[in-house]
Amino acid sequence: MNIKPIKTADNHREALKEIEVPMMAGVDTPEGDRLDILATLVEVYELKHFPMPDPIDAIVLNRI
Repeated sequence: MNIKPIKTADNHREALKEIEVPMMAGVDTPEGDRLDILATLVEVYELKHFPMPDPIDAIVLNRI
């Protein structure tokens, strides 16, 4: 199961491509486990590099 951390934008794109293929993987299968791990790694990377703004700040900033 050659899975590695997502550290760069290129790693992120590669992981997204890999996720597309097994999207229909069954639960409790090797493919399903791989999908779960990759999705978790992508989520962590995206939270770090594409943080969501605070909802209140977003509302206030859009009024200016």
